[in-house]
Amino acid sequence: MLRIEAEAVGALAERLDEGFLRAVDIILRCKGRVIVTGMGKPGIIGRKIAATLVSTGTPAASLHPAEAVHGDMGMVVKDDVVIAISNSGETEEVLRLLPMIDKIGAQLVAMTGRRESSLGRRAEAVLDVAVKEEACPLGLVPTASTTAMLAMGDALAVELLERRGFGREDYALCHPGGALGKKLLTVERLLRDGGSTVVVDQKIPVGDVLVQLARCRVAAACVSDGSGRLAGVVSHAEMCRQVSETPQVVRKAVGTLAVQDGPRVRCGELVVEAWKRVQEVAGDPVVVVDAKGVPLGTVDRAALEGAAAGESGGTGDAGKEGRQSRRSGGRPGRRKKS
Repeated sequence: MLRIEAEAVGALAERLDEGFLRAVDIILRCKGRVIVTGMGKPGIIGRKIAATLVSTGTPAASLHPAEAVHGDMGMVVKDDVVIAISNSGETEEVLRLLPMIDKIGAQLVAMTGRRESSLGRRAEAVLDVAVKEEACPLGLVPTASTTAMLAMGDALAVELLERRGFGREDYALCHPGGALGKKLLTVERLLRDGGSTVVVDQKIPVGDVLVQLARCRVAAACVSDGSGRLAGVVSHAEMCRQVSETPQVVRKAVGTLAVQDGPRVRCGELVVEAWKRVQEVAGDPVVVVDAKGVPLGTVDRAALEGAAAGESGGTGDAGKEGRQSRRSGGRPGRRKKS
């Protein structure tokens, strides 16, 4: 059975012809959505195709042909492209939609095993999914044919993805959850809305910074230079140790105590890539900076490691370990949304 289905999919490669390229061009020019419809097993495949298109940058929706003739045809508009799926090309429920599609003015792409069928002849482009035989002993149950439809839908989605220049960041935006979302998680999404990182100018006295850290209940402050870029990080513990040894330190500029070579990552960097670099640098917390080097907030080292290992999603529980920046000139400032 599996060999029959594998052969059916392999044979599709030889039929990625002008009809396939025409279908791709029609969808790329589409100003509306791709509406995928089919009856029975092809309808189920159609829902998966629509879902794949949506997650890869092509607005799409599925339409049940029986429901379409009872009002749901209203979801189809002139700017849409309809992909109608039928192995025989003669499925009654699908053919009933064709006059309505014509009247609306939407374009029609057929996915069928018979190019010269009623559906194939009416379409502007045909995706040929013909198979030599079904994979069941009866030769009747949709098996190889539906597998071919599914593979053709994936081929269509991937070609559209490449033609649109749809990248990792785009996919992460469409798919933030689950294991795939974790692989594409970026460091700034670990910043927590409810926390705070104190960001102070390097000229602020150590004593003022200690007061602010105590007030905000955070363990470290980001120190910025005169242009707002990150100059280093200073911890509450280290400042207290210095003051206990030399009380006059409270009047020194905090920049003199800042650690300049601590771990930092760029906004937009993938968590898994950021953690590879951070492992080589000692220090905690990890500072997130923008393209100009301005600190946006901090992330606990353990939270970054956990997110890189896929232990958390970053938008919910993982975010609890992050920090959202609070800017000031030595005084608590307004919290800024990450």
